[in-house]
Amino acid sequence: MNKTRTMAKEENSKEKRKDPKEYMKLAVEVMKQSIPERKKKDPSPYVGAVLVFPDGTFETAYRGEFREGDHAEYTLLDKKLRQKDLTGCWLFATLEPCAPGARNAPKLSCAERIVNARISSVWFGIQDKNPKVDHGGIDYLIENNVNVRQFLPEFHKEIEDINKEFMTWANMKNDEEKAKKQKPQDHLNERAEATNIDSLSDEALQKFISESGRKFEPKSDEFLQELKEMDLLEYNEGTKSYLPTGNAILLFGKSPRNKFPQAAVKAKVHYADGKTGVETFNDALVLIPDQIEEWLNKVLPASIDRSKFKAQQVPSFPIEVIREAVINALAHRNYAIDGAKIELEVFPDRILVKSPGEPVPPITIEALNNFSATSYSRNKKIAFIFNEMGYMEESAVGMDTFRLMRENHKLPLPIFKYDGINTVVNFPRTTEAVRGIIDNKSIGSLNKDELSFFDIFRNHKPISKVEFAKQTGLTNRTAERLLKKFTDLNLIRKQGAGPSTTYVINE
Repeated sequence: MNKTRTMAKEENSKEKRKDPKEYMKLAVEVMKQSIPERKKKDPSPYVGAVLVFPDGTFETAYRGEFREGDHAEYTLLDKKLRQKDLTGCWLFATLEPCAPGARNAPKLSCAERIVNARISSVWFGIQDKNPKVDHGGIDYLIENNVNVRQFLPEFHKEIEDINKEFMTWANMKNDEEKAKKQKPQDHLNERAEATNIDSLSDEALQKFISESGRKFEPKSDEFLQELKEMDLLEYNEGTKSYLPTGNAILLFGKSPRNKFPQAAVKAKVHYADGKTGVETFNDALVLIPDQIEEWLNKVLPASIDRSKFKAQQVPSFPIEVIREAVINALAHRNYAIDGAKIELEVFPDRILVKSPGEPVPPITIEALNNFSATSYSRNKKIAFIFNEMGYMEESAVGMDTFRLMRENHKLPLPIFKYDGINTVVNFPRTTEAVRGIIDNKSIGSLNKDELSFFDIFRNHKPISKVEFAKQTGLTNRTAERLLKKFTDLNLIRKQGAGPSTTYVINE
């Protein structure tokens, strides 16, 4: 393939561009010509770019085409097409364009060059996990009103394969950077200054004793010694007294927020008539789950709109599921994030639980949504105490409970995301609520029943026609018809052929 290709189109035509898929194919082919950087010890990516004019003519570039290390977009926009008016052009790049700040000043990032060139639409192949970029290029383009889309899934593997070395390196660097940003919570294991044993609540201590099956008095020497062995108390030889750690104050403190202002749950209910109710739970962590359950028992039935002749059909929601989600948030949130409370919001059509902090590595949002997350706890002492009380499995993240929501309660599966501050769990209370969550416009063409059946694919696991019919209770013919409709709408895609054919959700 030539370094530069130009395709002539008929003149005096408003739109002569081909199907975007054709330019995706071309970008992938151009990508393969990329020249690795020899001067850097870190791997460099293979990147191909295609710039398409409204008249259908186009130009290509690849990384290192003119000079080692030059980005494909830079070569294209600054070297090849600097004197051209690029207003309204399309750009196809196999890798997310680099973000502002990713290049040493005074160099502009590729995302900035794209915006300055007034390019209207950008298609990218795969996301750049290099922490200097990591979705920053995409975000910058969107913020500046550039229409951003991703290549079709069929191209992802080819791009990923040729960039395997770079992606491994970028993911490693990304994990390292995230670990640096997450403040250590070692202070929770240390003595909480200006506190003593009287800072602990008898009610909270008794709650732990009762729920864990112990036989102590709350502040007996035997019990305090056991808490010391759990590293929840320190013993001062000089004063012959026990002193609480930060974890002890969080778990059993009379006023935990005196030491940790962020240690609270803000609960809010949005009633169907537009009114709201708010309550904040500030007590010791071991007391909050029961308090939340009591509050939910009051607000969940009342959140149904009965002001109309026909009540909106909002199904009752299993309180034990939300209780477990809140317990997980208490155990796994990042207590080093100041000014951020756990939030519980009840809407007529959905329930949200927001936990400050990203999922702690190696847990990822993708693994949570696939219900394949490994067990790992950010706050091991809190998780241990909750485990002793029977509130949760130590280090677990509620996967089994959440996974069984459809089977046990006929409700859609929860959706996980990270909003920049919180890990958010979204529990749709109705299948209709899924319409506002799944990022695919075609979802709006499904009726209530079809949407309920489509929700089965939300676990991202391949499903055969036979399995789909079995899970939905549909006949084989009806199941086949629905699978074809979902496929035609690009909501799912086929894998394999013949009897081994399976279907999986499109991402």
